[in-house]
Amino acid sequence: METYRLRPHPAHPPRAVSAVEARITGRDENWLRLRWRIENSVDLVIPPFAGKGRADGLWQTTCFELFLCPEGGEAYCEFNLSPSERWNAYDFTAYREGMRQRELPREPGCTIRQGSSFAIFDAALPRAGLPTGSCAMALTCVIEERGGRKSYWALDHATDAPDFHDPACFIAQLAAPNAA
Repeated sequence: METYRLRPHPAHPPRAVSAVEARITGRDENWLRLRWRIENSVDLVIPPFAGKGRADGLWQTTCFELFLCPEGGEAYCEFNLSPSERWNAYDFTAYREGMRQRELPREPGCTIRQGSSFAIFDAALPRAGLPTGSCAMALTCVIEERGGRKSYWALDHATDAPDFHDPACFIAQLAAPNAA
């Protein structure tokens, strides 16, 4: 599977984190598995364990996100995944329009492991809750470090302010499930 090197938004540089990579680690009939690796994570703020369940505002601290836009349309979905094990999923009819909760058949799984100089965040999304065709994909994250410093990581940034919903972020591809 391809590894994607994310870039911090230039207006919000990290303090210590030196790199973030994201990738799809597996895909079967039940799950889409993703991994983010954060280098130099010694000051990483990890939200406290809260147990599985939906929650809004996860992006206000360390949070990992996947955006999928089915080919040929403006509608897209967003998945927010927290090291606290909280999560949320939203559908949009167009760029930041028509937001509503996306129903999932079961809760995603989220785990974080922290080493001496890096952290790994793994997530598993139920495949039945994903779009069925090929999608443009954005892999992103918000990284909070001690002292309240936040950096915003994406495949690309096209605006003066961080905006993961910007179509410029959707530069990777997720093939249709039957093509995987």
